[in-house]
Amino acid sequence: MSALLARDEIRSLPLRYARAIESRDIDEMAELFSPQARFGEFGQGPEGLRRLMADSLSGSLFAVILVANHLIDFQDENRATGQVWAHCYAHTRADGFVDQLIRYDDRYERIDGRWLFAHRRHRLWYGAAHDRSPLVQPAANWPASQVGVGDIPLGDPEFADWWRSSQ
Repeated sequence: MSALLARDEIRSLPLRYARAIESRDIDEMAELFSPQARFGEFGQGPEGLRRLMADSLSGSLFAVILVANHLIDFQDENRATGQVWAHCYAHTRADGFVDQLIRYDDRYERIDGRWLFAHRRHRLWYGAAHDRSPLVQPAANWPASQVGVGDIPLGDPEFADWWRSSQ
């Protein structure tokens, strides 16, 4: 596999990770990691990740991760390391609306011709809680109004139930 194709496949991993967080899709998340990946007290492999993500996402109403500055260094044809910066906007039942600046320190490995996360370390630069959530306001009803909650979160049944109860 050429280095260019490998780099492209590796670059898609953080983007797919962000999509899995946004959609709370634990199965999609499990597909991104090596079967040997370890997740601390939650265990190893896909089941360990499923336990970790079920715990982590259980109170999530909304999370979007913007991925930036992805640097990849190849160790050999089957191993690489990377550094990814991300800005996360989230609303949880416990913490309300928060934003975080995150650096992920990653290790990647190619298994059966497919690049996967071997390890992903979440390094928090800051997390800021906000007194007022931008999600506690009327619907924007775009294009009539650009101010308000948009159709993407309101299309999520769990978020929409919470939003209706917060009005």
